[in-house]
Amino acid sequence: MTAVFRLFSSVKQHESSHLKTSYKTEMAEIEANAANERTPLINYRLSRSLSSAGGMSADKEPAQQEPGSRKLSTFLGVVVPCTLSMFSVILFLRMGFLIGQAGLLVGIAQFFLAYCIVGLTILSVCAISTNGAIEGGGAYFMISRTLGPEFGGSVGVLFYFANIFSSALYTLGLVEALLGNFGAEDGSLAHALPAGRWWSFLYGTLFLLFNLLVCLVGAQMFARTSLVIFCVVQVAIFSVFISFGVENKPMNISLINSIPDPNLVNQTINHSLYTAFSVETAKENLWPDFGTDYSTTTIMNFATVFAIMFNGCTGIMAGANMSGDLANPSRSIPIGTIAAVMATFVVYLLLCIFVAFTCERELLQNNYMVLQYINMWAPLPVIGLYSATLSAALSCLIGASRILEALSRDKLFGGVLRMLTITNRSGNPYVAVFVSWFMVQLILLIQQVNALAPIVSLLFILCYAAVNIACLALEWASAPNFRPMFKYFTWHTCLLGAVSCLVMMFLIDPMYAAIAIAFVAVLVLVIHYLSPDSSWGSITQALIFHQVRKYLLLLDIRKDHIKYWRPQMLLLVNNPRSCCQIISFTNDLKKGGLFVVGHVEVGSLCEQPYDPMQRQTTFWMNLVDNLKVKAFVELTLCPTVQLGVENLMRISGLGGMKPNTVMMGFYDNCAHEDTFLSMDVFKEPKERRVQFADEEYGKMGEAFPPLRKVCPILNE
Repeated sequence: MTAVFRLFSSVKQHESSHLKTSYKTEMAEIEANAANERTPLINYRLSRSLSSAGGMSADKEPAQQEPGSRKLSTFLGVVVPCTLSMFSVILFLRMGFLIGQAGLLVGIAQFFLAYCIVGLTILSVCAISTNGAIEGGGAYFMISRTLGPEFGGSVGVLFYFANIFSSALYTLGLVEALLGNFGAEDGSLAHALPAGRWWSFLYGTLFLLFNLLVCLVGAQMFARTSLVIFCVVQVAIFSVFISFGVENKPMNISLINSIPDPNLVNQTINHSLYTAFSVETAKENLWPDFGTDYSTTTIMNFATVFAIMFNGCTGIMAGANMSGDLANPSRSIPIGTIAAVMATFVVYLLLCIFVAFTCERELLQNNYMVLQYINMWAPLPVIGLYSATLSAALSCLIGASRILEALSRDKLFGGVLRMLTITNRSGNPYVAVFVSWFMVQLILLIQQVNALAPIVSLLFILCYAAVNIACLALEWASAPNFRPMFKYFTWHTCLLGAVSCLVMMFLIDPMYAAIAIAFVAVLVLVIHYLSPDSSWGSITQALIFHQVRKYLLLLDIRKDHIKYWRPQMLLLVNNPRSCCQIISFTNDLKKGGLFVVGHVEVGSLCEQPYDPMQRQTTFWMNLVDNLKVKAFVELTLCPTVQLGVENLMRISGLGGMKPNTVMMGFYDNCAHEDTFLSMDVFKEPKERRVQFADEEYGKMGEAFPPLRKVCPILNE
């Protein structure tokens, strides 16, 4: 305790001298930077704010991103990843299944519903991404800098797992397509590869190993690989549409029944008809006919079919995930994302119509690979499928690694993820890549695409809801710094997007939805206690200010009535060391009314280099927090105490909330007790709180000097 009390030896004269020196030093630094044309004052302050917002400590030089690391254009960095993430398993393996189960009308309605949710989310993403500079981390960076570290970090973790599960989903889809063509018994192209649970796991591991190697090379290699795959996929999709017109004669196609049956050796049980374009076929496929999914033996319904279908719409954040590698993310993310979504919607819509007009329902429900059989060159859709699923898995893997790096860089979980910030010379977070690869490897053990699909959909929908809530909060708060260049959104679109996301979550799977929301709540608490203080700013303060201002204007003093009178206290305090008890007593006395702690500093502003009350306000507010009282703080600088008290009585409060009672301590000649000695925070602390107590006690000691033998007139 003796070592702690030594921090109180500084007096106010020494403090004032120290503050003057630091003030002059800071002003000289600002003037030097402002005088330089290359570093204007605004740029100087902005760069410091951005460095602080990025999670860097004040005593360390922030890590500057190399100029060459931001090279990706709108097409390579946004359009290609988004398109490939959406054109994958669903397009080549599940489109026929969706129409066979839901029918043409309900299937198109599901796509419209999914794209409405996605479209509303894109409007929010475009608004946030065009509001200022965007660093690496994509959606996580945007949400955390908007809603604060707790909520943003928890959603970032969910978005990370969404990408991990999605990468595993696409990898399993690739394995399914591989065995469907080259499996031991039912391969349509050749019977070359052995099949089985662990063989499937081995094939998935090999594909995932290829993705790992590409991610380790970096974003440039990813962009080049994606461009080649993008071209192959477009050719494959074009061939599918051409084949519907070329193959204009009926044909029998085998039905693959994967439901285990010990009496069946060959799983190909019968055939169904590809009718070419036929109105009769379209009439049969017009309405839903939900049946059993032959790969999982589960009974399908609207929600389960929608959960599978929605995976084809979850790639809208693939471009935002590459924000740290884009040359101009504020421009590229809106333009590229909207272009990719519009293109994919048109392709999905046309493919629904073509499939419904040409294939019998039994064929659609019992053969995932129907598009391959009707193609004019059977291997071409297979190549497109392999390319699309491999690229989608690669995009999700590299996006997950970037999110994990951003989480660790911001130190939201303390030092637990410190190792994940390690990068190579080009800025590629290879440690985060290895961790993400290992997580995907574990999820491959599930080995069922339709079992993973609802989980992936729920995680992505929850992330989309968070993006809409973030944009809605900014719009409702009327924050002056929220001036996005993208204007095609309102708070109505944000609210509708958030509500629709939450409703669809519970329609898909209420239990999983509740678990996901509970997981977010737990993460919020964990990050709140583990993350260091950040200067990102919290949207809650802006929302509170907006609402308080609105209701204060409604509080009319002309409508006051004696029946609803309540005490509104102004307590005059000189040195809180001697009156912590009276502050607590007044807090108990106010009964839900206003409580203002007032202090008069004797002096003149003309004699000061700056207003000393600005710095003291922080210490007084810390005192109020430590005492756990609900009070406001008002400080004033006046030549005399009497004049200062008069000023406090006039300036305290706001609108209809102004003090109606002034309190002060009784005058006496007794020596005052230093009540700081009895405060819990300054008692013998446990070892884990010694440093905190020293710092807090030292700050209080600087702000409130020890009591002297000669007491002031007021016992305050």
